[in-house]
Amino acid sequence: MAGKRRQFGRIRKLPSGRFQARYLDPNGVLRPAPETFETKMDADDWLAEVQTSIRKQDWRDPDAGAVNFAEYAEAWITERGLMPTTEELYRRLLRLHLVPALGAWDLDEITPPRVRTWRAELLTSGKATTTAKAYRLLKAIMATAVDDELIRRNPCRIKGAGKESAPERGTASIEKVYELAELVGSRWRLMVLLGAFTTLRPEELAELRRSDLDLVAGTVRVRMAAPELNTGRRAPGDTKTEAGKRTITMPAAMLPDARLHLELFAEKEPDGLLFVGERGAPFRRTSFGRIWRAARVKAGLPGFRFYDLRHTGNTLAASTGASLKELMARMGHASVRAALIYQHATSERDRKIADGMDAEIARQLGEGTDPSERA
Repeated sequence: MAGKRRQFGRIRKLPSGRFQARYLDPNGVLRPAPETFETKMDADDWLAEVQTSIRKQDWRDPDAGAVNFAEYAEAWITERGLMPTTEELYRRLLRLHLVPALGAWDLDEITPPRVRTWRAELLTSGKATTTAKAYRLLKAIMATAVDDELIRRNPCRIKGAGKESAPERGTASIEKVYELAELVGSRWRLMVLLGAFTTLRPEELAELRRSDLDLVAGTVRVRMAAPELNTGRRAPGDTKTEAGKRTITMPAAMLPDARLHLELFAEKEPDGLLFVGERGAPFRRTSFGRIWRAARVKAGLPGFRFYDLRHTGNTLAASTGASLKELMARMGHASVRAALIYQHATSERDRKIADGMDAEIARQLGEGTDPSERA
């Protein structure tokens, strides 16, 4: 009695004696198995597995992952709509660390063993932080490839590989903050004080306008940011997050400095830049960097970064008894989107934070400033 004819796929015996299996995919394309089989039963079992995956809608085009990684990664970055500094970082990591090692492979050829080997080799360079950033980028790109159904699973499966072990940020005493402010010179004095006592990010300070300072209310308003790329180009635009758009109350001790700065150094137009160089050019990180490095050495803080002023101010604000949600609002922090809905600090409480900071500044400097006497 003749055997029952297969309902799915076809099997034929090759001149070599091995068996080839073929089937019609859901798109009507005839596809052979990626390998031949020693027995007809092995070929039949393989076809049964393919048929089951199609019925469960788990079938994947075997050619889907045949997309060059370098091309896919470039398109991935372009399509993200990233902040200029983030895009610059991603393209640098791609150019220097991902494409040289993985750029010749297709997506489905980047396997967990290859990822482990690539990461291990990059770690030997001693760049642990760079390795973590490059791994996170690779993992994000491959996660999108999974979503696009180009690969079945993300090959980046190394637990903890994307975590950075950054050194603890430095803090400075209030006395040292004022010493640094004195050492950078009168043109940049207010920038140091704002960086410390309102915890503005450097790119936020770079885009502050004369109209953003309200000396009557004693506040500074953050609307935009102007990060500087490694090429030296300023990239004015939105703040890092929506929470970054905020109004912050300044300690009263800063107001005389703010008033003097507006009079002597800020651009005179109503919406003119708050910080410009001696020749009227917008603030440049590279130019100011030389002044800052000399000042911190003279102050006995050789490793203290300008961004550490923000950490100093946050620490001082926390010492006044400010709650987590109040600190997040003052910092413009948006690490948890849902939490920000409930973490709204009122302007009255923000003023109390500034008053508490002001009292501590006055105590340490011994000036007896009354926080209630605001300009």
